[in-house]
Amino acid sequence: MAPSLPDTRVVRASEFRPRRAWEALELMQLDGVTARLHWTNKPYHWHVNDGKEVFVVIDGLVDMHYRCADGERFVTLGAGDVFVAGAGCEHIAHPRGEARVLVVERVASE
Repeated sequence: MAPSLPDTRVVRASEFRPRRAWEALELMQLDGVTARLHWTNKPYHWHVNDGKEVFVVIDGLVDMHYRCADGERFVTLGAGDVFVAGAGCEHIAHPRGEARVLVVERVASE
């Protein structure tokens, strides 16, 4: 078996449960982009990221509300579903109970 390389690890998302909603475990940074695992049981807040965002539900259900030129919409996301927020897309995530999500976005974005 090959030895582990630095920064190589296994993360068991189902075991991640920090003290507060939306706390994150940073998995990596690459060229100004971060991938972080979040746990939550509470809504976030309306926000617009500094660039695009990829939001992947690992477990749980999340109602993603977003605002477009023609009004507000929402979609329910389950495990394995991906929401891609384009630059300038205002959105808010409302989990139904506990949820774990992977968020990929620019470093220091909301």
